[in-house]
Amino acid sequence: MKKLFAAAAALAVAGPGYAQTVTLKPLVDARLRNESVHQDGLATDSDALTIRLRAGVEADAGPWLALVEAQGTLAPVDHYYDGLNGAATRPLIGDPQNIALYRAQLRYKKGALAVTAGRQRITLDDERFVGASNFRDAGQSFDAVRVEWAVIPKLKADVSYVWDVRTIWGIDGNGARPQAISGNSILANLSWTTPVGALTGFAYLVDQDEAAVQGFRLSSQTYGGRFAGVHAFSERVKLSYAASFARQSDYGRNPNTYAASYYLADVGLDIAALKLGGGYEVLGASSGSALTSFQTPIATVFKFQGWADKFTTTPADGVRDLYGSAGYGWKKVGPADAITVQAVYHRFSSDRLARLYGDEADLLASVKHGRTTLSARYADYWAKGFATDTRKFWLQADWVY
Repeated sequence: MKKLFAAAAALAVAGPGYAQTVTLKPLVDARLRNESVHQDGLATDSDALTIRLRAGVEADAGPWLALVEAQGTLAPVDHYYDGLNGAATRPLIGDPQNIALYRAQLRYKKGALAVTAGRQRITLDDERFVGASNFRDAGQSFDAVRVEWAVIPKLKADVSYVWDVRTIWGIDGNGARPQAISGNSILANLSWTTPVGALTGFAYLVDQDEAAVQGFRLSSQTYGGRFAGVHAFSERVKLSYAASFARQSDYGRNPNTYAASYYLADVGLDIAALKLGGGYEVLGASSGSALTSFQTPIATVFKFQGWADKFTTTPADGVRDLYGSAGYGWKKVGPADAITVQAVYHRFSSDRLARLYGDEADLLASVKHGRTTLSARYADYWAKGFATDTRKFWLQADWVY
């Protein structure tokens, strides 16, 4: 916390000291969710009913913006293993009861320059390497200083220095699932906007100094690039595309010596309300030893490789994910502003030794009315060579002001 306040104080002298009209904006984000999990090999199912509330205030004064937001999670039904409490004879649901300071940041923005200091959310590109993990109740935030600078039109630099990653495990986090992971990490992006898409080069130097978290073996340096864009054939037909490559190796105090590659090719086709997509993602292996494959410890992992969360830590032999999706959306249906349905299918295999891991089907239906979104979600993983059969079901209500 001393570093957090020191960074905020340093930022406070970065701009002119003149009076400004202060505009206050309340922040409220409420969630009610029931998550049920059946996992073969465990004696009992898990069932969690959680209530998560985030509340805070944003103060805007010309180029200055200050934000403070707290969060709390309560579990009226706690028949589950939350990673910290409960019996590990039940499946893991990573939403422990919690109360914490979620964000506390000071931001200065003028012209092409923005500097943010303090506890903040950082999401880069599609969150594959750096994200907020917002599906979990506590989410993930960063104690950091972030500088965003539009060097010239269409060229933007985004660099963060992070000294603490605030994890999803919350106030009671300890051991291998701590409240926070300290270190000296650098997250750097340089993005150029072209007529056909955004070309981004990145360098993520992730330094984790908690010995209890895999013995420093998640510290890594990742260098790569990403290209993503959208082409509109007409008002009703659009093609989206993304390709990425990265190379990762050990960094900092990591006792392993390894190098592994990442590949992604993804396409999507929107035809009016119909959305079709597919892609191939590879998190490569190195020697086949544990944690020498391509790892993404500060990513929003729930968005990738299936909602059953079987690959939150990349297996020693890596993982290849061949996937396809279909969805449809309706607008203004009765009292609903929008209704969406989606189905995704994954086939998982190893990168090394070409073994089949398993298949997964994911289903989602959501209804939005005003500030409220209701959703039902289902994930079914069929193990064929990795982990065990797992089924998950969610019912969720979100309200955001």
